[in-house]
Amino acid sequence: MLNKVFLIGRLTRDPEIRFLPSGSQVTSFSVAVNRSYKVNNEWKEETYFFDVEAFGYLAERLGKQLNKGTQILIEGQLRQDRWETAGGDKRTKVKIVADKVSVLSPKGEKTEKTEEEPDLDIENSIEDFSSDEDVPF
Repeated sequence: MLNKVFLIGRLTRDPEIRFLPSGSQVTSFSVAVNRSYKVNNEWKEETYFFDVEAFGYLAERLGKQLNKGTQILIEGQLRQDRWETAGGDKRTKVKIVADKVSVLSPKGEKTEKTEEEPDLDIENSIEDFSSDEDVPF
């Protein structure tokens, strides 16, 4: 089965850092992701909010580097948490567990976009964080 997510968004709050009983760090944060689309030659925009968690060394690095407003690229997977409330109601929440995170722009630095089309060109904004050089074909 495939469970892979790629998102570009901005942090909605500063990261929250906590530690597991094993001593491993967990960093949690939320990102806002915009979706632009055209209706009758007019651009509309919707915003979605996602909770993200990172573990171990990645969590340590992100806890130090990220702030509210930072634009990031997240590569990760979906995880569904399930629990039962004290009243017996069942609850679920889908989160993103980050495998890789790249900082695209620091807090407050925004890329310009025209009225005609949304800014979707991320190739010039980030460094390549993966390489196909060692693939034998």
